[in-house]
Amino acid sequence: MTTHPPSDSTPVDDAAADRPLRQRLILLIGGLGPLGRAPASGTVTVALLGIPVFVLASPLVLGVPLWAYLTALVLLTGLAIWIHDVGDRILGEKDSRRLVLDELVGYFIAMIAVSPTWQLIALGFFLERAIDIAKVPGARQIERRVPGGWGVVGDDIIAGLYTLGILHLLMWAAPAAMGCASG
Repeated sequence: MTTHPPSDSTPVDDAAADRPLRQRLILLIGGLGPLGRAPASGTVTVALLGIPVFVLASPLVLGVPLWAYLTALVLLTGLAIWIHDVGDRILGEKDSRRLVLDELVGYFIAMIAVSPTWQLIALGFFLERAIDIAKVPGARQIERRVPGGWGVVGDDIIAGLYTLGILHLLMWAAPAAMGCASG
């Protein structure tokens, strides 16, 4: 029986037993366990983890103060930059779909000081994902020109900032439609 080396089209196994433990841990964290292996992994990650974490942090549940939310977001962003830098080198890819921390950073930026209404949570999810996928002005340039994890996470930061602006504009211009006021 002859074994053939894997072809270029063979999927990379993040948890390959022959990888050093450090690399397996980086890829496990960067992929948030199995989420990085899901189809449409970025969207799945935000839907299954980003939205529930945002709701839990909201004034309606845990009431996390804005300064704590922002501190956690800065720490998550730093971790994401490092994980994507190292993880992409391990995988031999740029902006690997298996690493999904950048997607959380984008969504959490989009939701800074946003009222936790179902309308804004849903709109934030769909807008941020669409803006991230469309690569709005600024995002594509950062992704292409800025090396490593900074470029990978940078385009999600831009998508998050665009979404943040739109959501705050809607909360100001149409609070009742956004569930922020009784009318």
